Amino acid sequence: MRTCFGPFTLDPDTRQLFDEGGEVRLTPKAFDLLVLLVQERPKVLHKRDLLARIWPNTHVVEANLNVLVGELRRALGDQSKEPRYIRTVHATGFAFAADASAMEAPSPARERAFRCWLMWDDRRFVLEEGSNLLGRDPRCDVWLDASRVSREHARISVASAAGRVVLEDVGSTNGTVVNRTAVNELVTLADGDVIELGSVELVFRVWAGEKQAETERIRRRKR
Repeated sequence: MRTCFGPFTLDPDTRQLFDEGGEVRLTPKAFDLLVLLVQERPKVLHKRDLLARIWPNTHVVEANLNVLVGELRRALGDQSKEPRYIRTVHATGFAFAADASAMEAPSPARERAFRCWLMWDDRRFVLEEGSNLLGRDPRCDVWLDASRVSREHARISVASAAGRVVLEDVGSTNGTVVNRTAVNELVTLADGDVIELGSVELVFRVWAGEKQAETERIRRRKR
């Protein structure tokens, strides 16, 4: 669900942050941190809990967390001495300090009109609304048990209300490629896009309801 605070709108489903000028770019881990702070507001989240949730099953030093907090403050125009959004609780952790409100969820009727999936040879993976994690870990939403695929390789976020699907690499070892172009930031997917993760080649397909069906019928008649 989207959350508004100050001039910003945070959308965890599409993994996007907007202000009055458009989209505000964040690295994946910085975005994860912002989502955690907003969702748990006004609770103070301990540094060790944040480290465990942002970097699960990985040993990282506290300085990594401080780097992400600094990135968020720059993106939000915040100051550590007079914080409007991110409050530091010394020797403990961080908390979200601003007032925030949730936006109304999109109507179920519109969501049902939008369907998308991935094809891997003859295997089909239906993508759910919101975040879909792709990787070699069996706990991933799209489990790709193949060589050169990282345990957590990429993420596809589906936003039916906006009719938009975006993909991002989540720090994979061998990278993610869409239509032979390396993914270095969020990429909006279109029907028929070819996604490469390690040795796996996926084809993204989308069904957008009766409008698309009519378009397909017209295209076939012109052949």
